[in-house]
Amino acid sequence: MQILRPGEIIARLLSHTPMEKKYYTEESIFLPENLLREARRQKNLKDCAVQQVCVLDPDGDIVRYLKRNGAQLNTCWACYHSELYTATYKDLHFGIIGCAVGASYAVLLAEQLFVSGCQLLISVTSAGKLNELVTKDYVLIQDSLRDEGTSYHYLPAEEDASLNPDLSDRLRPLFNNEKVSVQPARSWTTDAPYRETNSSIQDAKIKHADCVEMEASALYAFSKAKKKPVVCFAHLTNSMAQQNGDFEKGAENGSLTSLELIYQTAKLLTPNEN
Repeated sequence: MQILRPGEIIARLLSHTPMEKKYYTEESIFLPENLLREARRQKNLKDCAVQQVCVLDPDGDIVRYLKRNGAQLNTCWACYHSELYTATYKDLHFGIIGCAVGASYAVLLAEQLFVSGCQLLISVTSAGKLNELVTKDYVLIQDSLRDEGTSYHYLPAEEDASLNPDLSDRLRPLFNNEKVSVQPARSWTTDAPYRETNSSIQDAKIKHADCVEMEASALYAFSKAKKKPVVCFAHLTNSMAQQNGDFEKGAENGSLTSLELIYQTAKLLTPNEN
C-alpha cells in the first residue's frame, strides 16, 4: 500500500478536479427546450417561434432606440431571464435582446434562442481597441482568445473559438460595403473586465488581439459545438477609459450604424428572409 504525504494528496486532487472533465460528447441532462416548456406552462404562453434572425445587444442601446421607435415585446419568448423585442429595420424583421453582457449569459440566451426558432444569431457588442492599425468603427470577429470560462464547457482548450469559415467567406463583401465601416479582427474575450491589467493587455497584444470584449469566444465555442450560425461584431468605442471622451458611439449611441450592419449581414446570410 502506497502512503502519500499531505502535499502529494493535494497535488493529486488538484490534478483530477471535476472541473477538468467536461465530457464533450455527452448530451446535457438539463436542456433549454425543457426549461422553456416549463416556462411557457407557468407563464401561460403559446408555443410559437421567435424570429429567424435574432440579435444580442450587450450594451442595450439598440434595444432602447428600437423601443422608442415601435419595437414590441415578443410574447413567444419564454425565457425567465430576459425580454425579446420584435423589431423592423428596412425590410428585415428580427428579434433582439438587450443587456446580454458576458459570456455565460450570452450563451444561455443563444441556447434558448436556437430552440425557439432562431436560425441566425448576430451579436453586436462594444469593445476596447488594442490595435491602432484597426481603423474601422466595427470589427467582424474572426476568432477570439478564450479568457473566460463558458467556452471550455463546449470546446477543449486546444480548439479555436472562431467564426464558421463558410459564414466568414459569405461576409467578405461587408469589408467593401460603403454603407458600413467594418473590418476583420481578432478579439480577446474576458469575463473579468476590471482585471485588464497592463501585463494582461500586453499578453493579448502579443497574441495579436485587436480588441477586448466579453462574449465572442464563448458564442463561437457554442456555435462550433452545436453547429449553429453565430456572427460576432464589436463596435470599437473605447480605450478602457484611459482617456476623456471614451465610450462615445455616435448618433443614437451607435444604434443606427449597428442596425445597418445587422441588416447588411442578414442580407448576405439570409437573403430570402429580407
